[in-house]
Amino acid sequence: MPLEMNREVFITCAVTGSGGTQDRSPHVPRSPAQIADSAIAAAKAGAAVVHCHVRDPQTGAPSRDLALYREVTDRIRDAEVDAVLNLTAGMGGDMVFGGIENPLPLAEAGTDLVGATERVAHVAECLPEICTLDCGTMNFAEADYVMTNTPGALRAMGRMMTDLGVKPEIEAFDTGHLWFAKQLVKEGILDSPALVQLCMGVPWGAPDDLNTFMAMVNNVPEDWIFSAFSLGRHEMAYVAASVLAGGNVRVGLEDNLWLEKGVLAENWQLVERAGSIIENMGARVIGPQEVREKLGLVKRAPGAR
Repeated sequence: MPLEMNREVFITCAVTGSGGTQDRSPHVPRSPAQIADSAIAAAKAGAAVVHCHVRDPQTGAPSRDLALYREVTDRIRDAEVDAVLNLTAGMGGDMVFGGIENPLPLAEAGTDLVGATERVAHVAECLPEICTLDCGTMNFAEADYVMTNTPGALRAMGRMMTDLGVKPEIEAFDTGHLWFAKQLVKEGILDSPALVQLCMGVPWGAPDDLNTFMAMVNNVPEDWIFSAFSLGRHEMAYVAASVLAGGNVRVGLEDNLWLEKGVLAENWQLVERAGSIIENMGARVIGPQEVREKLGLVKRAPGAR
């Protein structure tokens, strides 16, 4: 497949994530005010889309608290800078087995397994323009942890998102996830053209070598819109790779804490650097209203429910 470079690129900033990074950098935001402020600064730096998780303000642990999502949403929508809001819906599918020889009962620490409706409750409450749909079950680096997304749960969650008028962003960690995403579109659960995030280098999903990346790209239908990212020191390399392959880009502290060796980054700095790479390639960074037009999104008013 010949490459066709994307000349009009949007940047997504993944502001805080749910990983255990809260004590590894002082710039990882915890409270709703910190998360919103970091998202707003990223938008001012050129991010058209801000992708947000919430955390316990005291411990930094990942949370599904509706009040925290509500506060983050309202703060971003009330800001003087425009941004497309993308909330995670990946929480609530975490299983930690009891051990190699005695997998059941599940370990209480780390297990957060709830039904489809509860996993989408904050999406129904806040009505972001986009929310994520992790399109498959996957082993992560931890020995006994599984990110659980069954076909039944994904069908139910995808239908809820579509019925709410929220655009699902398909999170594809491997080629099989794209296969199932195409099935969801075929069944009419997700609308076409779909939006895809190619998640590269997350153990043990798709490795972030370029051959695997192009295999992922080649499995995205031509009329769909995709973005991509990789972790750590490969984050900025994948800005260039995704644009060259015809896609959009994601950066942020969810994926990488470092601006350069020995220098901890802030979200706005990662967005600014990504923007420089995009423009130096001869492409243009587009803003939130152009993203809405491209994806068929409707801007929500402040306080929208």
